[in-house]
Amino acid sequence: MKTYQYKVQGVDYEVEIEEVDGNIAKVNVNGKPFEVELQKPINAAKHPQLTKPKVDAPKPAAAPAAAPAAAPAQPAAAAPAGAGNAIKAPLPGTIIDIKVAQGQQVNVGDVVLVLEAMKMQNNIEAEFSGTVSSITVKAGDTVMEGAVLMTIG
Repeated sequence: MKTYQYKVQGVDYEVEIEEVDGNIAKVNVNGKPFEVELQKPINAAKHPQLTKPKVDAPKPAAAPAAAPAAAPAQPAAAAPAGAGNAIKAPLPGTIIDIKVAQGQQVNVGDVVLVLEAMKMQNNIEAEFSGTVSSITVKAGDTVMEGAVLMTIG
């Protein structure tokens, strides 16, 4: 694991790289886990401590019986994600206030939360009309640009 200190637009970030598998890196930014897609995979020969060795687990005889039970669970989990539109952070910052609640009806242009970035408070508006189906942040959370803040279905 490698830990790095960054300052982006005056905000300090501690980034800990847990592992890299191909072009997907599992990192913690200020203690919050993220999966990051890299534009180029990391050369494992130069950074062996970042990659996790691939070891195929032995396949038990009972695995075929468990696989059909797991398959129906995936579409059920995928349905809520596809059922709404994500509101994403337009820039890195800190969540100051959440103006809506889960289940609340919102219209395009309604202020749904306030994000502080570079000592300025930014109103984040709903880009879609619908019902707030999930809120993935809370006041005080630090978010990166592109992080999903909530979903409107």
